Amino acid sequence: MSHSVVITGIGLITPLGNSKDATWNNLIQGTSGIKKIPETFGLGDYPVSIAGLVSEHQALLDVALPAKFHARTDRFIHLAAIAGREAMLDAQLTREFPLDRARFGAYMGVGVGGLKTISDCVYTLEKEGLKRVSPFVIPKLISNMAPGWLSLQWDLQGPMVTLTSACASGTDAVGMAFRQIRDGYADYMLAGGTESCIIPMTIGGFGNMRALAQWHGSPETASRPFERQRQGFVIAEGACVLVLERKDRALARGAKIYAEVAGYGATADAHHMTAMHPDGRGAVAAMQAAINDAGITPDAIGYINAHGTGTAMNDVVETMAIKKLLGSHADKNSSNHCLISSTKSMTGHMLGATGAAEIAFAALALQEGVIPPTINLDEPDEACDLDYVPHGARHARVDYAMSNSFGFGGNNAVVVVKRV
Repeated sequence: MSHSVVITGIGLITPLGNSKDATWNNLIQGTSGIKKIPETFGLGDYPVSIAGLVSEHQALLDVALPAKFHARTDRFIHLAAIAGREAMLDAQLTREFPLDRARFGAYMGVGVGGLKTISDCVYTLEKEGLKRVSPFVIPKLISNMAPGWLSLQWDLQGPMVTLTSACASGTDAVGMAFRQIRDGYADYMLAGGTESCIIPMTIGGFGNMRALAQWHGSPETASRPFERQRQGFVIAEGACVLVLERKDRALARGAKIYAEVAGYGATADAHHMTAMHPDGRGAVAAMQAAINDAGITPDAIGYINAHGTGTAMNDVVETMAIKKLLGSHADKNSSNHCLISSTKSMTGHMLGATGAAEIAFAALALQEGVIPPTINLDEPDEACDLDYVPHGARHARVDYAMSNSFGFGGNNAVVVVKRV
């Protein structure tokens, strides 16, 4: 038996704010969360000096995770715990309700996990020796501790999995959790993504492959998807946790419903470690698979939250892929054409967390009737000629929205959500 699946809770902690409401309000206002990286991070004179950082969240951590565990858990776990608590409270679920905890699981996307913990441990090992390595280092850094801590906090005894598929991790986690409920293996799932790896090793790794923006203007203008002067993506941290629930259960208890999860598609480019296929074949196939899964046609999609990283390759190839999928429905000169935006222009790229957050943004756009903008789009690249909702949010009644995530390794993941 197939079940309809809805989103009944959203938890967000991002560079735009430490809650769903703060993040969403800043998003639709076109506010940037990108700032100068403090000198204490130890980057010296390295040419990459900006990021999307979460700040002033200690009070939230104090209520989300017992204080004795703060030092025993990496920051990516902290952010997941905060977002998970908000999602559970938002959905009005507890450790006691629903009663059948074996039907309640957690799937989380984590791109790289506890790199800060690994980096610190290597330093300790080299300077102080093997006996000074913390016994907590392994559970502190491994990726599966993100859903693991959610399970411990909320007594979730159903399926628990960590998805690691680079920038597609959060989207894959939501998509696969959706299938767990739809196919009858669970009734409720926490699903999302979390990431916090803004350290010199990560900045150097991405920066030296020329993926990061070396921007020397104001930090707020650095993330420039689809823009002629884009220089690369802006690394960020954050977390998003969604409560997915069987629709009949949600209706029976009178739950608030943000949107219905209608379809999910995932493909591989089978082309290159870090570059998209130049024809966009994997991206097109993933979008088409998600649309097929939703049982709709491409012209039903009214809004696409684009992967839109601001790299030279992604923005052109994704634009091409959208055109191949939508045909005339993508033409900005046609009536009732599809609207597209990159919210990474404001949040930066939260890596494993970003796909889940962008599904949340798509769901909120459907519910609120407001499409978030793409900021900093002053002069579009000539190959990027779609309606990216530049500069300011736009009111629009949309029935279906799609969120795209394309990651290193050739991972492509797409989720379609439906207005209810």
